[in-house]
Amino acid sequence: MSRVCDLTGKTAMKGNNVSHSNVKTKRKFYPNLKLQKFYIPEEDRWITLKVSTSAIKTINKVGISEAINRFVKKGFL
Repeated sequence: MSRVCDLTGKTAMKGNNVSHSNVKTKRKFYPNLKLQKFYIPEEDRWITLKVSTSAIKTINKVGISEAINRFVKKGFL
């Protein structure tokens, strides 16, 4: 199961753990992903998406249909 947002395409970022003695070791910053069910009234069905919390906030603000259209328009889908 990949850690990629279905709508925004967010993936893990690379970085460093920095210790007190300033020794750097590699690490990953994973996106905050949630498995969420959404109801699409136009199609009268439920869909399950793995989306980031920022995408969930966008969906709550503008609605699932408009959010999907925005992400398609931006090229994320």
